[in-house]
Amino acid sequence: MLIREPIVAGQFYPADGDECRTQLSECLRPGPITIDADARLVGGLVPHAGWSYSGAVAGKVFAALASLRSPKVVILFGGVHRFRGRQAAMFGNGRWETPIGSVTVDERLSERILGHTNLIISDPYAHEQEHSIEVQVPFVKQVFPEAKIVPIMVPPVNTADEVGEAVGRTLRAYEYDALIVGTTDLTHYGPRYGFAPQGIGAEGIQWAKAENDTRFIDLVCSMKMRRLVIEAEERKNACSSGAAAATLAAATALGARRGVLLEHTSSAEVMARRMQAGTTDSVGYAGVVFE
Repeated sequence: MLIREPIVAGQFYPADGDECRTQLSECLRPGPITIDADARLVGGLVPHAGWSYSGAVAGKVFAALASLRSPKVVILFGGVHRFRGRQAAMFGNGRWETPIGSVTVDERLSERILGHTNLIISDPYAHEQEHSIEVQVPFVKQVFPEAKIVPIMVPPVNTADEVGEAVGRTLRAYEYDALIVGTTDLTHYGPRYGFAPQGIGAEGIQWAKAENDTRFIDLVCSMKMRRLVIEAEERKNACSSGAAAATLAAATALGARRGVLLEHTSSAEVMARRMQAGTTDSVGYAGVVFE
């Protein structure tokens, strides 16, 4: 059996089980969520930074989904930060370890998805150094303890939406009780990231959130999955546009017609709330659910 061991536990989130549960509980209590009790949510889009920065945003999405659904399987679409392959890569069997227990991969569903498309390859080793899916798995274990997962990394290529559509088509064909959760962070702004078209400092950081991030979020909420990859390429307002595009396409295949923004913030705002010193760098975070 293949076992994916955590690589960023102790960095992005606690490695100790008790500490991990405590921080998860804090992230999953982020305040009121304006979702109708009769809404039919099919998935969400979350950030993947360290939990101390973006965990509350991700928690709001997972809390909203868990308040209405308890699926048998969660499809996890992740970004590609280190692996240089140009095809979507699936971790199709085995399990993922977390500080609060393991989560099993749905091998039968993985086989069925691979049988529906040649745009996804089975390559568990592509996931070895990728953190974007890993930081979501403890959330899945916490809120859906019996659910299995299917982790898929999706690069920012023009077929990313087709990857998601194939996954959604498979879920629909076999009537799976599934949720879709994808992940991307938004604009990486400032000298640390080599991107500061509006200057260094507060005004540039505000532009990154209010204008650059918002362009991407608006496309997400209006389900414009085919425009996300080129938008991010041109505007540098998302680091995992392929995962976002696949998420939207899969959610659309399952009946979603719009995205609902639950929260939009940035690392600079999180630091300011903690009364930490000002920064010249910032990363945007958004939490969206699809209905």
